[in-house]
Amino acid sequence: MHIAEGFLPPAHAVAWGAASAPFVVHGARSLVREVREHPESTLLLGASGAFTFVLSALKLPSVTGSCSHPTGTGLGAILFRPPVMAVLGTITLLFQALLLAHGGLTTLGANVFSMAVVGPWAGYGAYRLLRRCDAPLTAAVFCGAFVADLSTYCVTSVQLALAFPDPGSGFPGALGKFGSVFAVTQIPLAVSEGLLTVLVVRLLVQSSKGELTRLGVLLTTAGRKTPDAAGTVGR
Repeated sequence: MHIAEGFLPPAHAVAWGAASAPFVVHGARSLVREVREHPESTLLLGASGAFTFVLSALKLPSVTGSCSHPTGTGLGAILFRPPVMAVLGTITLLFQALLLAHGGLTTLGANVFSMAVVGPWAGYGAYRLLRRCDAPLTAAVFCGAFVADLSTYCVTSVQLALAFPDPGSGFPGALGKFGSVFAVTQIPLAVSEGLLTVLVVRLLVQSSKGELTRLGVLLTTAGRKTPDAAGTVGR
């Protein structure tokens, strides 16, 4: 997913940066408000950011000019909502570009849009949909993390296809080629990330039940029970 430094045409790099900027600004305001109103959430925010940083630093070669790796954004999106992850994801990508040579500064906007904007929103949407359908917490968390990961690479495939259309079949042909190459590594990675995120949430249920209840992850409304240690939700 980390599109390499200088790989995108300048016009594309600027356009993706402009598309990402409003989400990052809105997310910064949301993050500041969360810390100001609930300073006790600082530790969990830091853990969510660290989870994203560590998972997305696991780099596997993939399409030329890019790579495959877990994203880790599903956890933070589920706990703190997608706007906060726009900021945490941007910080992660900036540090990785400067310290690990993953991605780059010119492609930061494109990488932010795919991993820190679209991924969290898609994952959170899947999570909320399943929760509304009374799915078990573990199933909703798995799907949220899985979709957040996979949607990131779908957007990256679109970005690369727009920048480098196939000479014969144009954008559709390039999209098919980039997407099919990513799928070989990314689908297993998305499944693994989903399972790991479920494990982390189950640990948080045991250690931070009060905080998860405040964040709305554990339901306490009439007719429902908070998840037990196995992560299931009663009715």
